[in-house]
Amino acid sequence: MSEINKEIVRRFNREVIEKGDRAVFESLFDDEFINHSAPPGMPNGAEGMWHTFENILRPALSGLKVTIHDQIAEGDKITTRKSISGKHTGPLMGIAPTGHAVSIGVIDIVAIRNGKYIAHWGVNTLPSVLLALQKQA
Repeated sequence: MSEINKEIVRRFNREVIEKGDRAVFESLFDDEFINHSAPPGMPNGAEGMWHTFENILRPALSGLKVTIHDQIAEGDKITTRKSISGKHTGPLMGIAPTGHAVSIGVIDIVAIRNGKYIAHWGVNTLPSVLLALQKQA
């Protein structure tokens, strides 16, 4: 089961984050999904996750790529250490495009139930990336 769950997470990263495939996104999320890492005041359901990738990261980073460095599975949880990278060619959270390459380090934990995302916890280096981009602008 661990390898199947790892592949579900890899598929999410490839097809949803990199390619923006809405149909795959919908097929991978349980109706009861909760993003425990959603910023305060932001929606913590599946649509909040879609919004982050489709309306914030994908428009800001051309050539968006996800590189998975490590995955560890235990029970229904998959921990993934990855990088989300691309060229900063669109506005990113109020920062005008700089044309610089960026890489956001991410460690997340996803709980899988019946082949679908049911919960997410994560940390990332986006605040540090934004600070660096502000200095380059």
